[in-house]
Amino acid sequence: MISTDETPAGELPDIREPSESAIAMLDQQGTVVGWTQAAERLVGYAARDVVGRPASLVLLSCEEAPTISEFVARCRAENGWSGTTTVRHRDGHGLHVSLRVSMLWGQGAAVRWLVSVTDIGRASGEAAHGLVRESLLARVPMGIVVRDPELRCTWVNETMESHDGISRDRRLGRRFAEALPGGEGDPLESAMRQVLRGGPSKVQDHRTWLPSSPHRDHTFVASIFRLQDADGRALGVCVISVDLTESRRARDRLAILTEGSARLGSSLDVMRTSQELAELAVPLLADYVAVDLEQSVPCGEGAPLQVGPTIGRPPVFRRAGLASIRDGIPESPWGRGETVPWPAASPLMEVLRTGRPHLEPVLDTAPGTWVDHDPARARTIRENGMHSVMVIPIRARRVLLGMVLFIRTADPGPFQEVDVLLAEELVGRAALSLDNARQYLRQHTTALALQRNLLPHRLKGGTAVETASRYLPADMDHGVGGDWFDVIPLSGARVALVVGDVVGHGIDAAAAMGRLRTAVRTLADMELPPDELLAHLDDTVQRLAEADADPPDQCLAPLGATCLYAVYDPVTRRCAMARAGHPPPAVVDPQGRVAFPDLPTGTPLGVGLGVPFETVELELPEGSLLALYSDGLIETRDHDIEEGMHRLGSALAQPSRPLEDLCDRAMETIQGQASPDDATLLLVRTRTLNPAQAACWTLSGDQTAARHARHLAARQLAEWGLEDLEDPTKLIVSELVTNAVRHGSGPIGLRLIRHQVLTCEVFDTSGCSPRLRSARTSDENGRGLFLIAQLSRRWGCRSVPGGKVVWAEEELNPAPAPAPAPASAPAPVVVSPAPGGQSVLASASPPAPR
Repeated sequence: MISTDETPAGELPDIREPSESAIAMLDQQGTVVGWTQAAERLVGYAARDVVGRPASLVLLSCEEAPTISEFVARCRAENGWSGTTTVRHRDGHGLHVSLRVSMLWGQGAAVRWLVSVTDIGRASGEAAHGLVRESLLARVPMGIVVRDPELRCTWVNETMESHDGISRDRRLGRRFAEALPGGEGDPLESAMRQVLRGGPSKVQDHRTWLPSSPHRDHTFVASIFRLQDADGRALGVCVISVDLTESRRARDRLAILTEGSARLGSSLDVMRTSQELAELAVPLLADYVAVDLEQSVPCGEGAPLQVGPTIGRPPVFRRAGLASIRDGIPESPWGRGETVPWPAASPLMEVLRTGRPHLEPVLDTAPGTWVDHDPARARTIRENGMHSVMVIPIRARRVLLGMVLFIRTADPGPFQEVDVLLAEELVGRAALSLDNARQYLRQHTTALALQRNLLPHRLKGGTAVETASRYLPADMDHGVGGDWFDVIPLSGARVALVVGDVVGHGIDAAAAMGRLRTAVRTLADMELPPDELLAHLDDTVQRLAEADADPPDQCLAPLGATCLYAVYDPVTRRCAMARAGHPPPAVVDPQGRVAFPDLPTGTPLGVGLGVPFETVELELPEGSLLALYSDGLIETRDHDIEEGMHRLGSALAQPSRPLEDLCDRAMETIQGQASPDDATLLLVRTRTLNPAQAACWTLSGDQTAARHARHLAARQLAEWGLEDLEDPTKLIVSELVTNAVRHGSGPIGLRLIRHQVLTCEVFDTSGCSPRLRSARTSDENGRGLFLIAQLSRRWGCRSVPGGKVVWAEEELNPAPAPAPAPASAPAPVVVSPAPGGQSVLASASPPAPR
């Protein structure tokens, strides 16, 4: 009785190299007729102990197992058997072995059985893993030949004919050299004689060309064993050969996949990953490989391409990877990054419709084929000897990322289905890396677009300042952070300078920064002083934190932001500034002296301590340098803030240099140092408005003020050569002064400023802000500000000590007058002086108050 464990269907037994196996030969009834020294070492039985006796001597008994005769009948029906079983050692213990039974044929249809046994009980850990690997690689059957002492073939299995093309009838009774003339068998016969004379088992390699594949040589490994009878005499030799060609190809394929897993995806760059894929497949799988990506993949924008039968126009592909066994890659007319045209009748469209690979073992270039439709491509194919092609789609997440073209030129063998399977596996692994790179690129592109849209594209300092800036995020992978800066034009040629810092990095910090920058711009349009603006911004940050809290009753985590806000007036050369927990600005005078003004620090935004912010005013000489920055520029892990401020001051101590050069010098102070935060720098050089560009008057607050103001404005415009603006300016001035007289008390200030626009400003002592409203037909008031809004570029009001200033701006080159209004529109406005200097609207009521 014997006990066996069969290998499941479709799997191979776990085997070692044949040279490590114990070999025994059985007759048709299962009696041992030949024994080897390896078998004696494995089970402890010498040839005299087992030859002539049933094989059950060394097999353990089991009530459920069949008898030897039943097992032999089963092996005959299945032409052999393989699996695991247990054999009995001479000392009585059992050995867990891998056993393979092969049927041998002799003269007259006689049958013998060759049993190869390998001990697997002692294999564990890495050795066991090696056995499994060898089993997976050895997927081709063994060829077996038994030869007598004269080296004539006496027994052979059916597999052997596929190894060397020699039929059974031609082989039996002949030596190897006789059956395969030409001297190819001489080295192998020499090795057989050495084993036959008592030498150890040998492993001999030899190569040959098979009739089935004359263009490709096959490598065989032959393991040679000496068979003994009961007296220890040589019965002959047993030669077990394995075709290593496919095994080595399997090893190469396994090496490709293993190397692919290690190399592909080493970076989050779709172009680099595509090139790695191409280089990995050449020459192990193809002679020339091209990787073409759908155009949205390399740029990180656009809708992904879906595979299906409804595909319309061919998508645009760009060549992303190229590799060839030939220098210069002559097979590809297109370089990396170039658009690759594909004819509508090409295999590409078939792959797009079906989503399945395309295989052309023999590339057809005859007239009428898809290749013939593209003469340039056809010429390249013929010149480079392209004869076999595979097109493998790159798919991930149900999205087509691109195509991989595998072509053979020097290798005469055509692609086969097994090559398609390997290519699919390799491309599938690359697809995961490409998809990760694509997702990263899309996120990176989104982050950069967000940052570009959140930060100003161009800094407009107007006539007030000259500007330059730098931004260096701590998160270099994504390029976004929470720092921001801004230059905001204000009325009266003034300009607001802002720098802020939201705690954290990445998309979340950038989004929070965007909300704060928008809030600052909105508050700046309200013409608030720096301290009031920061107070409103602090309230905004707290409300945002409350809105983001989920659930609402949870403990709020402060948004955490700092800010410095400054307003510079080029007419007075005064700069008002306040800060909320932000580092102080650096001020460099024209002589290069650097100072950091002692501004009240203020609490960071969103803390909610209720401590008021304070505004400090500085008078800056013309040409002064003002540097607003974030703490990432002065603070590193290795140096404190004081040292960083000193480095920054030293870099800016040459204010006459161009601002771009000074920015570069300032950013060099942190090069090579580990900064835990984003680094931002806003550099401005102050300008002063020429006194001739501004005219100021003080008017009495009586009824003559409007007439006097119109006269002064007209005379000043004539001096500036702006007579074209006289009529609208006189009307604007008249309305503003009239409202000041009506609603204020005391003297009235009038100022005209000529810079990039013409600004009219009227000061009064009233704290009430004007309000634009829509007057009804029967109303006598309410149209004054409406007219100002129609005549000016923009208008507004700002608070100043002792009252307010209402202002309006006009373009220096006014647009042509509009076409006449329809009959249903109000009659045109005609201005005529009235007693007391008050303007009268001929077609409407007197000017309305605010």
